[in-house]
Amino acid sequence: MRNSLGVVLAMSLAGCGGERGEPGQPVNEPQIVVRSPEQDRLHELDDMGRDIGLKRAILASGLRCRRVTQSGYVQEYRRLSLWTASCDDGRSWAIFVGPDGSAQVRPCKDMQQLGLPGCRINPSPRRPASG
Repeated sequence: MRNSLGVVLAMSLAGCGGERGEPGQPVNEPQIVVRSPEQDRLHELDDMGRDIGLKRAILASGLRCRRVTQSGYVQEYRRLSLWTASCDDGRSWAIFVGPDGSAQVRPCKDMQQLGLPGCRINPSPRRPASG
């Protein structure tokens, strides 16, 4: 009787809580993202405005980019908004934007080696129609 009670208890507990990654960390729970007004402004820009802003961040880092051919939001990474921009010379850049508006720029080709998220643009959520 005691063994069967233990088996029933173990089976009932096995169905609780879903999958887990690290101990105490639920895998499928939504994460809250807190961004500063500076970080939010990039999300509000149209494509051309975003390209110009990211190009300025690249140039301010002492790197070269004549024209941004594609850019987009990647993800949040440790309180930094990660964006990517591809330039007409074939180079692609990862741009980490901090809550204070500062930017750190790295070559996308180095991201995997550094253990950082890849430069894959996430599809933009639809913007509400203004009217």
